[in-house]
Amino acid sequence: MSESAILCVDDEVVILDSLKEQLKRKFGDRFIYEVAESAAEAWEVIEELQEDEVKVIAIVSDWLMPGIKGDEFLIQIHQRFPNLVTVMLTGQADETAIARAKKEANLHACLHKPWTEEDLTQIITTAIS
Repeated sequence: MSESAILCVDDEVVILDSLKEQLKRKFGDRFIYEVAESAAEAWEVIEELQEDEVKVIAIVSDWLMPGIKGDEFLIQIHQRFPNLVTVMLTGQADETAIARAKKEANLHACLHKPWTEEDLTQIITTAIS
């Protein structure tokens, strides 16, 4: 049986915990919720989920992370998984990075820190419907 997962990527554990908790509160057992503290870790999680026949349907990624910016990461994701929904979470991304992600990563939405639980769940709801 194949299931669906939502992956959250941020270098701050407290952000990941908040995202996961808010998504679980809204969607319950409908999805598997995974977190990664870096883009490299996110790729590992994606590989593991694929091996388990779990489809990642959405990624919520921070923009400012060590090693790679969120827009670059989401572009790489989109090149490999064009149907995957991408959401960028940021407190600092410039408009150029957001525009680039919209154009090259088919960015579904940009969620600005601090976000509200309602904004997060609404974005995911519209993304997966």
